[in-house]
Amino acid sequence: MIRYVDELTLADKRVFIRVDFNVPLDDSGAVSDDSRIRGALPTIELARKNKARLVLGSHLGRPKGVDPKLSLEPVAKRLSELLGREDTVILADDCVGDGVKKLAADLQSGQILMLENLRFHKEEEANDPEFSKALASLAPVYVNDAFGTAHRAHASTVGMVAYTKEKAAGLLMKKELNFLGKILRDPDSPFVAILGGAKVSDKIKVIENLLPKVDALLVGGAMAYTFLKAQGMEVGKSRVEEDKLPVARKALEAAERLKKSFLLPVDHVASTSTSKESAPREVNDRALPRELMGLDIGPKTRAMFRQQIARAKTVFWNGPMGLFEDERYAEGTREVGRAMAANRKAITVVGGGDSAAAIHQMGFADQVSHVSTGGGASLEFLEGRPLPGLVALES
Repeated sequence: MIRYVDELTLADKRVFIRVDFNVPLDDSGAVSDDSRIRGALPTIELARKNKARLVLGSHLGRPKGVDPKLSLEPVAKRLSELLGREDTVILADDCVGDGVKKLAADLQSGQILMLENLRFHKEEEANDPEFSKALASLAPVYVNDAFGTAHRAHASTVGMVAYTKEKAAGLLMKKELNFLGKILRDPDSPFVAILGGAKVSDKIKVIENLLPKVDALLVGGAMAYTFLKAQGMEVGKSRVEEDKLPVARKALEAAERLKKSFLLPVDHVASTSTSKESAPREVNDRALPRELMGLDIGPKTRAMFRQQIARAKTVFWNGPMGLFEDERYAEGTREVGRAMAANRKAITVVGGGDSAAAIHQMGFADQVSHVSTGGGASLEFLEGRPLPGLVALES
């Protein structure tokens, strides 16, 4: 059983909150998408309202040692702006050490200390016991609100928890577990899952776990071409995982045996290559000419997918329908987002990663029930795998 932060007595206690502020930065070094910071605000504001003294820990990027370009300074600045007071957030120059410990000890009620990038220390990802103890010494209460890192057994997500007096999940974590948990345990029917992206290998365990629960599985993106080839279709120069063809056949056979709709593209937007010089072409057929590669789902497939989404009462989506970063191949992904936004009677959940980036970019994020902050974590959760960060919170 997991306790949540709103069940704790926080007044005048130092509280370590593991947040996921792994946000994109623009060329000037400023935060270019603050959705993950905004996602943590309910937990931060609840703790401040209850007069807690907050220590925030996060990683940013994949530094190899200390890297000034991956400092959390711009994140601390953006958090201060969102909280409405520039003096609210103190940025430490490290995440462990005597200086950091003194800053934490001197915090006043409602003040926030943001630690410097946890991954500046290799001991974070190694889940080093001494590093874990050093982090835990900063606060007796531990709250994990970083669902996006819950599938990692790191010092700040697992190791330090054993050395704190109280532990709980944050409000964002609670929201993630409520929505994703309902999809796994008790989805309202019809339940439609949409999967895209590049690789069958990334999604096959999710497909296997969701197939018995869904009414229809819609597959787009490059991974669709492995399934189409497994059916004997000509897929031209499209990306195919040849070693996953047997796995794809097995999934298609399972869908047939379970009498589930397994819908693949019936037409395509294709080209000879991804370069700007290669013009896109609509192919009004399931099979592709040998010189072309599929780069987006076509108009008939979009209409078919839209119809399935419109009738659903539960919709889960992970993975773009095409090369959405190129506007010429973005319409399939946009149409899925638009169809989910239009279905107000359904529980609509976007499973993090590229699909979360796409739905924010395309302006539909505030029109769906939930956009997960965890790409890899949400997939592992839906595979039915225990997440180390959640296991550590269980009493």
